[in-house]
Amino acid sequence: MLSTVLQQLVNGLTVGGIYALIALGYTMVYGVLRLINFAHGDLCVFGAYIGLVALSAGSGSGQSHLLLLGAAFILAAIVVGAAGMLLEFTAYRPLRRADRLSAVVSALGASLFIENGIMLIWGPQLRVFPSNLLPAHSWNLAGARIDLVQVLIIAGSAVLMALLYWFVHHTRYGTAMRAAASDQDAARLMGINVNRVIASVFVLGPAIGAVGGLFIGLYYRQVYFTMGWSYGLNAFIAAILGGIGNIPGAMLGGVLLGLFNAFAAGFVSSSWQEAITFALLIGILLLRPTGLLGERVAEKV
Repeated sequence: MLSTVLQQLVNGLTVGGIYALIALGYTMVYGVLRLINFAHGDLCVFGAYIGLVALSAGSGSGQSHLLLLGAAFILAAIVVGAAGMLLEFTAYRPLRRADRLSAVVSALGASLFIENGIMLIWGPQLRVFPSNLLPAHSWNLAGARIDLVQVLIIAGSAVLMALLYWFVHHTRYGTAMRAAASDQDAARLMGINVNRVIASVFVLGPAIGAVGGLFIGLYYRQVYFTMGWSYGLNAFIAAILGGIGNIPGAMLGGVLLGLFNAFAAGFVSSSWQEAITFALLIGILLLRPTGLLGERVAEKV
């Protein structure tokens, strides 16, 4: 029994770290623009495919696997960050003064565009990640098995989340982001370039999400072009659980959702996992509509 609990705990922390990284992109954009970027999940999948291209191209070059992985993560983050900035400039900025429905329709259109673009470039079939990218090391903890890839995902997610929290709360640019999220007009009066801040959010969020997408590929060793919907939905639920617009909330929501899913699959049934997840979401919203760490904010008139 103890070994099963520990195994599901490790599995939950692994998947929860991925959810948290992707959820950060949703919550950062919503915090600044009050917009749900429905294309974010597909951008994360795009990052997984970019990383797969880099790993496949370098797997036969004789390069160190660790250097190859590092290069794949950096390339995926840069390319997807640039794609996120382009998405903001073309799909969202022209509609910034429009009603919210127009922005939602634009976001859904962007999601379909990216998803079908991935299918046209890489095809509709599953793409498998190269084997032996990481040494086949594993550890036994009271009967629970912990693989090296799980350690990489848990540690990498924790480091990225800590760096993002430090950046947002302890740098001048992070202060500008928080000011723009609080009141864009007041931020402009203080000399903050709000357009640049918004563009940086669309770079930073997708770049972190690309790392999460590549973690998915490394953990499950396969990707497919519609993957952004399922993982994006779970990450969006995680952001809502923690409090949409709240960065620590997205981190907490992602980890809790990963743990909840793992224990639901391990002790109930994997076929009921999604139903139980939505039941959790409904229960949390009934008890605390703003999420676990969200704050009730009065609407501006």
